Amino acid sequence: MLTRRQLLTGAAVTTGAIVLPLTAADPSVAEPLRGDHHDHDGPFALGVASGDPLPDGVILWTRLLRASGPLPARPVGVEWQVALDERFRRVVRSGHATAWPQLGHSVHADVRGLLPGHEYHYRFRALGELSPVGRTKTAPPPWLDGGRLRFGIVNCQDFQNGYWPAYTGLAAEDLDVVLHLGDYIYEYDPHSAYADRNHTTPRTPGLDQLQTLDDYRARHAQYKGDPALRAAHAAFPWVVTWDDHETENNYAGLIDEIDDTGAQHQSPEQFARQRAAAYQAYYEHMPIRANLRPGSPDLRIFRRFDFGRLARVNVLDTRQYRTDQPGGFPGDFGLPEAGTANTGGTLTGADQERWLLDGLDRSPARWNVIAQQVMMSRTKLPNPTGGVPPVLANLDQWDGYAPQRTRLLQHLADARVANPVVLAGDIHSSWFSELKLDFDRPEQPSVAVEFTATSVSSDFPIAFDAPLKAVNPVLNPHVKYFDGSRRGYLRCEVGKDAWRTDARTVDTIATRTAPVSTSASYVVEAGTSSISRS
Repeated sequence: MLTRRQLLTGAAVTTGAIVLPLTAADPSVAEPLRGDHHDHDGPFALGVASGDPLPDGVILWTRLLRASGPLPARPVGVEWQVALDERFRRVVRSGHATAWPQLGHSVHADVRGLLPGHEYHYRFRALGELSPVGRTKTAPPPWLDGGRLRFGIVNCQDFQNGYWPAYTGLAAEDLDVVLHLGDYIYEYDPHSAYADRNHTTPRTPGLDQLQTLDDYRARHAQYKGDPALRAAHAAFPWVVTWDDHETENNYAGLIDEIDDTGAQHQSPEQFARQRAAAYQAYYEHMPIRANLRPGSPDLRIFRRFDFGRLARVNVLDTRQYRTDQPGGFPGDFGLPEAGTANTGGTLTGADQERWLLDGLDRSPARWNVIAQQVMMSRTKLPNPTGGVPPVLANLDQWDGYAPQRTRLLQHLADARVANPVVLAGDIHSSWFSELKLDFDRPEQPSVAVEFTATSVSSDFPIAFDAPLKAVNPVLNPHVKYFDGSRRGYLRCEVGKDAWRTDARTVDTIATRTAPVSTSASYVVEAGTSSISRS
């Protein structure tokens, strides 16, 4: 029987596999891997990826799967190499891992002993064949004060809704890291306008949701099969976190989606089993440093990364520990007062909130980033029916947990946290905002800024775009930029004195290829917490 210790030392964590010293003086510190990666049905159909960069290390990921189907249910030995050049003439690290069938033949090699701020190339060999080559980069040294950090922000990539030319554009950027803020897969049944974009069929069609580990594995593999996504993963290290659709729409902790009835509805005990399957499949397909316990509905993924003394990135999980959305409204859209009155509500849970505040208080960084899923800015939305009430709130966002938002923003002000920047996704549109202690007093100085990225492909109702642009100056004056008409990603460049965010968008997701252009650029000067158009 496979033991938990074998899982952790084999497929999940392979820090002990580092066998060679790093030296630039010896250009041939390891024998090259032999194999042929041109086999159309080779075991690397899902590509390769890297993530969670540290100054001395990075996670290398792959999952062995042939295009024609899964491998036999037996362990498979996997070799990996890290080199200074893409032809692997200067290999500096190599090692072995075991791809266990109990973990979907996934591999997470936690490679250490690398130099800070360096670019590396990596590859795997299994079953006599070589993987594609990936490129990664370590974080800068902790003492580095200054420099430049360039990163992309992506989220919400509904496979059925269209193609991903944004990922082709992202892969061509000059970036140090990519942040994915959730909704990496969607759980819905097959139903697409594009014949080649229909979702995989789950074990129980008609529920419009996934339930089993096989369901989630198949959906993740389908998404990873897209060549644009594989190219973006191979180009940079990623830091990922989930939102709701990796498990189920608008879930909260172990509470099922509010609109589920009949066969769709699950008790907390039933939902815990579904969440365990979803979390395991997520781990199996992501280059993430985490301690998975197979069969458990819990997996800690909140964590932080320092990029020298320039930026500290706190990555949150606002799904696993949250209390239920307040009010019981269909779709979790309802009265703003329900969120204001939610004094016991939390998006993070108490432990994660303490962890976040401690990391902000002790941060040596010039810029302090809170990378999370749902928009923090208060957002009044006109009632699309024109009826009563005239204004609604999305209570699945921080608007549903307004007291915790106030508590966090007050802490940023009282502790004088240096240059706080909140990042978000989820809403399939771009929102650049200034965060206030009292959103009803727009004349107040802001205490932080927020950049919310549009989706890669998920839909934003175009009928709402123009009305929101018209009413935002009145209902949401703290919002400095909004666009719901385009899909894409954000590109951020951070220096000691300023932060620049570019909205990089495509005009269509109806084709696999489309040019990427910059539709807006905004700058935050250090020490101001205000956004200005560049």
